[in-house]
Amino acid sequence: MSKHDIYRMYQESVQCVEAEIDFVEATYLAIRGNNARYLREDFSGTGQTSGEWVNRNSQNKAWAVDLDDEVLTWGRENVIPDLKYKNNLVYKNADVRNSGIKNLDIVLAMNFSYFLFMDKPTLIDYFISVKNSLEATGVFFLDAFGGYEAIKELQEERKCEGFTYIWEQASFNPINAQMQCYIHFKVDDGTEYNQAFTYYWRLWSLPEIQESLLEAGFSQVDIYWEGTDKKSGEGDGDFKATKIGTADAGWVCYIVALP
Repeated sequence: MSKHDIYRMYQESVQCVEAEIDFVEATYLAIRGNNARYLREDFSGTGQTSGEWVNRNSQNKAWAVDLDDEVLTWGRENVIPDLKYKNNLVYKNADVRNSGIKNLDIVLAMNFSYFLFMDKPTLIDYFISVKNSLEATGVFFLDAFGGYEAIKELQEERKCEGFTYIWEQASFNPINAQMQCYIHFKVDDGTEYNQAFTYYWRLWSLPEIQESLLEAGFSQVDIYWEGTDKKSGEGDGDFKATKIGTADAGWVCYIVALP
């Protein structure tokens, strides 16, 4: 299995770093009234999101933190060469709970990565470490997913350029909300990458996440819900703070927490 192939396909099928950084940049500015400069991407994988951040402005700096040194090495070799400001992105192989990178404007925990924490005390410990890493004017951005299909055993396919992305929810235990998920890829030439990525997660609910952030000492937590396109009925890509979501089959939202 070529790691180059699966990391590239992951970036193309799972991540939309331009839209993500658009949201992060605009939301920070709306909340704080100035531009953020220092960003840490926890559970960073290839660091593609950090790369998008540093490309936006010569003053932007990012740290991409992950426990998997292999994926960080891939990022150094494949993400950094394409950057305008190559020295502004630093990769660090560390536990996100004690990376030592502080005084930050922004911390990101995206792609549901923190779902790997299986119990509330561990989740809160991570949130405390994030709060302690932020400036008083910092902002913590997370995402989450749910909906009544989130607990179903299913496979979803999506065609991408040159390959097919397959998301599989293989099992879900309603007693502890733990789930086994996989990403598979089928290349148009017939090559298959089964279980290219494996996830064993707890499906945290939004109330649990919000309560844990507040228990960790964050002063304010807001949910940003995606609007609906009136013609297609699909998400319109515009996320706004709200107290009421919709009971969709599947949804993804942003969570924004202030120290």
